[in-house]
Amino acid sequence: MYFPNHIEDICYEKDHIEQVLCEIRSNFPHYFEKFIETEAGRVLSNENFIKLAEHFGSRSQVVERRRKDYAKSFRNIVKESIESFHKDRQSYLDILDEDALEEYEDDPSYFKNSVLKNQCPIIRATLQNKKATELDKFRKAFALADPNDMLRVVKNLYDFAQRYVKDVYKADQYELIDDVRELGLSDLDREDYTVSGVIGGGIKSHMLYKLFPFAFPNRSREAIWALWYLTSKKTFGCVEDSEFLMINVEEGTTQQNYFYPYDLFAFYALKVYLLLKKEAVKYGVNISSEYRYVILNSFLSFIAQNHAEEIDFLKAKVKDESDGYY
Repeated sequence: MYFPNHIEDICYEKDHIEQVLCEIRSNFPHYFEKFIETEAGRVLSNENFIKLAEHFGSRSQVVERRRKDYAKSFRNIVKESIESFHKDRQSYLDILDEDALEEYEDDPSYFKNSVLKNQCPIIRATLQNKKATELDKFRKAFALADPNDMLRVVKNLYDFAQRYVKDVYKADQYELIDDVRELGLSDLDREDYTVSGVIGGGIKSHMLYKLFPFAFPNRSREAIWALWYLTSKKTFGCVEDSEFLMINVEEGTTQQNYFYPYDLFAFYALKVYLLLKKEAVKYGVNISSEYRYVILNSFLSFIAQNHAEEIDFLKAKVKDESDGYY
């Protein structure tokens, strides 16, 4: 087993993983209820609705909890999540295209400075976000990155995705996976799929997610933070606090673990998705397996956004966190 950035070995031990999953299962109902009743944060929660009604003197009208059609809300979340996913998907499909990637071999500089810089949504947004000074390091790394390396890594990611879906992913067995190694994703954390400071865990997983959302979960910043909350911030035997965090004791700062290995993340992502699927069946809502990780992405983002104030507080003194997500 390959442990990038020396993640503690205990994180891959069966007992540890089961403890993490047990805590996730315990906390899932709380977040799921809020996820549905607010339609992923788009409407007031029952609690806030009651408070608002009471504030305007309508207490008698809200003695009983506001009744909510969870099935309808769940369907709305699924529909809107998929629509949002598709808004910029074509840009990624155009970039991660075999013929196009072959043509860029004649001009790697164009691929880096025009295609990735201006046409790849996640990279373009990062480069143009001048307000977030913590991303200065990313902008500098991008400017200095070798165009040939950029093209090579993106091609490697494309090739990996195609091989994975063709030779590794088995639609009828995928949701039965019960061991991290069965996923076959550990190689993605190797140097062949990384451009230091530019294409790291976040960007590579986002690209793969946009290509095949049924096989590759999006390992975003919000997703890692969400796992920290789903596990009640517990350490489960880790010496360096939670595996989902990076803590700088000297500076007194905390940030999401941007070195978190993709295979382990994907394993937990699958298990959380299955909890969502179980609820979907309960409410008669269909989640197409084609978009399994689109729905998961919405759920994890919702959790992180619910804790945005605390997350901002923990990150307040962080001077440089760009290398992690990207």
